[in-house]
Amino acid sequence: MVDNLTQPSDAAGPFDRLKALLPARLRGAPVVPVVRLSGVIGAVTPLRPGLTLAGVAKMLERAFSMRNAKAVALVINSPGGSPVQSRQIYLRIRQLAAEKKLPVLVFVEDVAASGGYMIACAGDEIFCDPSSILGSIGVVGGSFGLQELIRKVGIERRLYTAGEHKAMLDPFLPENPDDVARLKQIQREIHALFISLVKDSRKTRLKGADDVLFTGEYWAGDTAVTLGLADAIGDLRAVLRARFGDKVATPVVAPAGGLLSGLLGRRSAGAGSLAAGGGWAGLAEELISAVETRAIWARFGF
Repeated sequence: MVDNLTQPSDAAGPFDRLKALLPARLRGAPVVPVVRLSGVIGAVTPLRPGLTLAGVAKMLERAFSMRNAKAVALVINSPGGSPVQSRQIYLRIRQLAAEKKLPVLVFVEDVAASGGYMIACAGDEIFCDPSSILGSIGVVGGSFGLQELIRKVGIERRLYTAGEHKAMLDPFLPENPDDVARLKQIQREIHALFISLVKDSRKTRLKGADDVLFTGEYWAGDTAVTLGLADAIGDLRAVLRARFGDKVATPVVAPAGGLLSGLLGRRSAGAGSLAAGGGWAGLAEELISAVETRAIWARFGF
């Protein structure tokens, strides 16, 4: 694709006319590669993969290695998900930024919440729309209590374990207060890591008190800027043109996909077996995944 193409004038020499036909990034024009990070974070199902380091690593490496790059722009739209994958993506972005000595500009679309906001903190600057949702710096977990249901329908639960706590939080067993206490301790540890990451990334730009910022609450764009969770209201096109000039090229770095990806066998692991003969089990898994994903987005009004 030829970006920012200009037509050579009649007065231009052969070299100038040839140069004008090249993409902007090959003509020496400023380039800011754009990487979109959208969706729930973590492996959801084989046919419904979420954002993972394995899935975005090559995109990030291509963006940071692009010729004439003056910065890398990340467009984030994620309600969160796996804290492990969120932190690993964050770390890879910061590693590449340090290695290539490029600033990272983050642009939040609908939402950058929980793990989505953790990834946003990899930016040297964070921009958002007034209606964007940011924050939710906390940890959440949930399950169901189904022991009464299986009793009513006449199902007998048979569970065999080795290890006192191997069946901790089993949804078909009555809730054990000791198990809940253990889970909450793990959540507090993960929450502390999240808070530390945000403080290390945003430093003195944070304006809110800890008992405001880190309760799991989330805010719209203007308030997020006031609290220091974002730096300014702004969209990608306007900010990059103001920063790097009207001729800035913004090539989107996309993952491998489509027909070529299928021919090369780059499908999600397990996708073929589910499509070919996954049957009702595969369908049920996909339905549950869709409901869970919808529930995560719904927490933020989307």
